[in-house]
Amino acid sequence: MSLSPTRALLLLAALTAALPAAATASSAPGAVVIEGARFPAALEVGERRYERIGHGLFRYMIWDAYAGAYYQAAGYPRPAPQSDVPRRLELEYFHAIEAGDFAEVTRERVKKALPGDEFARLAPSLSAFNGRYRDVRPGDRYALGWDGDALTLALNGETLYSGGDPALANALFGIWLGDDPLGDDFRDDLLGR
Repeated sequence: MSLSPTRALLLLAALTAALPAAATASSAPGAVVIEGARFPAALEVGERRYERIGHGLFRYMIWDAYAGAYYQAAGYPRPAPQSDVPRRLELEYFHAIEAGDFAEVTRERVKKALPGDEFARLAPSLSAFNGRYRDVRPGDRYALGWDGDALTLALNGETLYSGGDPALANALFGIWLGDDPLGDDFRDDLLGR
């Protein structure tokens, strides 16, 4: 299956994924709203508080593809998107995207970012992760999370994947927040630069 550049970027965005469904928005002031997508200043996940580092709108050509926000656990040096710091990336989509498209783009981006031996080591975990994607409709939100022990992917608050590989977590966060992200401006907005 061949993807158009537009579809590939839209899908990849969905990869961004999540912590457990128990995440709730803090009532503290400071929420931002981007094209109708609301991102609170802080989230409570289990016993941990996550604070928003940055937020932004990802555009592809003339289309608004999705909005996102990057969070890190309170009290950690900021920003540290590819580390052992507990963190969370939330993306809300403005267009429908099929699960298979998310998986294909995720695999391609991780493969591009890693040396062959590292990619080969992560391939089984990545395959398990990619198998958990679901189709999204406008307004759906994926959340990608690392709590220090587990990598999670959630769709609209429902946990779809949980695993313990920190290297996979770093590779997935790198799609949006690494040295060669989907979009430099979007990465910089998410990191509060």
